[in-house]
Amino acid sequence: MKKVSILGATGSIGQNTVDLIRRDPKAFDVVALTGGRNVLQLAQDARDLRADIAVIQDDDLLPQLKDLLIGSGVEAAAGADAICDAATRPADWTMSCIVGAAGLAPGWKALEQGATLALANKESLVTAGPILLDHAKHHCATVLPVDSEHSAVFQALVGEDIAAVERIIITASGGAFRDWPLDKLESATLAEASSHPNWDMGQRITIDSASMFNKAMELIETKEFFGVRPDQIEAIIHPESLIHAMVGFNDGAIMAHVGPHDMRHAIGFALNWPKRTELPVERLDLAQIGALTFKAPEAARYPALQIARTVMEEGGLMGAAFTSAKDRALDAFIAGDIGFTQMAPVVDKVLNTMTSRDGLKNARMTLDTVQQTDTLARRRAAEAIADLR
Repeated sequence: MKKVSILGATGSIGQNTVDLIRRDPKAFDVVALTGGRNVLQLAQDARDLRADIAVIQDDDLLPQLKDLLIGSGVEAAAGADAICDAATRPADWTMSCIVGAAGLAPGWKALEQGATLALANKESLVTAGPILLDHAKHHCATVLPVDSEHSAVFQALVGEDIAAVERIIITASGGAFRDWPLDKLESATLAEASSHPNWDMGQRITIDSASMFNKAMELIETKEFFGVRPDQIEAIIHPESLIHAMVGFNDGAIMAHVGPHDMRHAIGFALNWPKRTELPVERLDLAQIGALTFKAPEAARYPALQIARTVMEEGGLMGAAFTSAKDRALDAFIAGDIGFTQMAPVVDKVLNTMTSRDGLKNARMTLDTVQQTDTLARRRAAEAIADLR
């Protein structure tokens, strides 16, 4: 049996992972499940999967978690330190899908086991890609991508030489405002930005899709994970969202990964790697689909993409500052403190300020400096937001 842990089990990726494991319980021995605040879901999954330990992020929910697990034999714990401790428990495969910067430290700990980390936490690569991958190499651990785009690239590269790659093309739905007149974007409301044309996702990721900040992060992830130059990475609008990514080679060929709107494909590929196993996902009817369409993203509509290019070119701690500034700007939009089109200028201002005033370019990347950059970027973003009021 494969020993598995899921860090972030109560979120969307975590629940899809739980679904796949629940379908084949004899193949997996669940070590640890962690969650944020959804204590009922965490306890139920821990009972169903007979996990060794369940950890809730919120300390105040520990008594409730313990009550829910009475008689199950599942150990209960709470807090960030307990999540990191759970990540150190021996497992063959660990899913890292905790949302945000909080996912970096547990994933880092999991790598020290020298096993496989299935990485769905974008921030880990964007903020600390070089040291995270070095850490994995040092411990002879394997990192597998779980974002659908990066899983698609990974699969297209099986058996290929990365030196033969000319370009990597990441597709994007274009989000809620892909067809809006540009002059209307300034008046976009929170409700409008929170409605995705293709996917049913959480509010934050849906807004990030509308602004393309999620795609900006994925461009940076591509550079870090596959080690290609920024000028080899492209983004393209693909409204059907059936092609997840494409890889172009030096002979002119393009390998495209086509699949349904179902994260269980990328999760299942990582869970069963290096083998392919039957998965409970839709089989596409290409004749019924009929056509796939593409268009270039407009710079004026999606300024986040150009900011990402600056981050990739500068490297270092720029990714950490970008991620934190983006999160703080998103918080401000959700709170009604700034408009939709003001998020990108806030992030841009933070990066410029931290480059000129805070020595961002010359700082050495460590887990400590990543955390320090996160704190400072949030402060600079708060200042930039205040200037807009």
